[in-house]
Amino acid sequence: MPPAAPPQGAVAAAEPYSLTGVTDAVPGLLTPLRARLADLGERGRQHVPLLQRVPPLHDLLEMAARIGYGARGFVYVSIGAIALLSAMDRVGDAVGSRGAAAWLAEQPYGRIWLILLGLGLWAFVVWRILQSVFDADRAGTRLKALASRAGQALSGLFYGILAASVFELLDEVRVNPAAEDVAENQEKAATLLSLPFGDHALLAVGLVILAFGVGNIIRGARSDFSASLACSASVCRRVVPIARAGYIARGVALLPLAVFVILAGFHSRVSDVTSFGAGLDALERQPGGSWVLAATAVGLMAFGAFAFVEARWRRIRPPHDLID
Repeated sequence: MPPAAPPQGAVAAAEPYSLTGVTDAVPGLLTPLRARLADLGERGRQHVPLLQRVPPLHDLLEMAARIGYGARGFVYVSIGAIALLSAMDRVGDAVGSRGAAAWLAEQPYGRIWLILLGLGLWAFVVWRILQSVFDADRAGTRLKALASRAGQALSGLFYGILAASVFELLDEVRVNPAAEDVAENQEKAATLLSLPFGDHALLAVGLVILAFGVGNIIRGARSDFSASLACSASVCRRVVPIARAGYIARGVALLPLAVFVILAGFHSRVSDVTSFGAGLDALERQPGGSWVLAATAVGLMAFGAFAFVEARWRRIRPPHDLID
């Protein structure tokens, strides 16, 4: 994992963020709680010498965010690498995030790696909560900002589920991760379809995945990724193309999964539901599919690589509601 960036107090004044129209995410209500926690922390430091070495809260939150980005990078580099090997017929099926974690479990010291990965993913969940609920990025409350924060909340939910599944792997052995991912998703779809208007709910899930995929493609093509990085202009010029390729590839990789889930909801048919890895395999079955899968795999690895870049250079600013 890349080394953590130094504290950013020196660069904060030059950050290109506008605070116009930004309101506190959780006004006033956190003030008594924050004061109480600060008082408890100060008492603890006075009575327990070891606590005097604990960094301030804003440094701990920044560290958690950077560790989280590193964990996300590892997941996507692994997914891309396995998909690339699948396109080259070196391994069987492509896998999704849980399949990548299962692959990690099979490596030497696999349990240790799983624990580290799971903790890193939970750290990323914490950062997503700070972004979506407490507006750590100072995005504000305009419609576009709220949509971005809603996406961050969904991202946090996904990584929370992934982190929990990583720890579940400590107590089970997965013989065929790709097939088991499909079976688990179909079981969840069957539960959803058993509910009133379950077909509509499953259709809505597919549409959300589709919107997320298309959104990634648009973001990859249009976003200014350098605005959130505290690095030199020369470094930004090198890493921004990596980010663009990564986001576009992740968006493309989500499209087959979205189509399958939408069809499952439309036909009320659980067997249509698949997994992220099986969606990648669906790409390979198209004309020229091996080349398409290989290109997508490289793009997913680029997405993971950019997560490592964010772990090193992203501007991390804990919310004022928690640290002021």
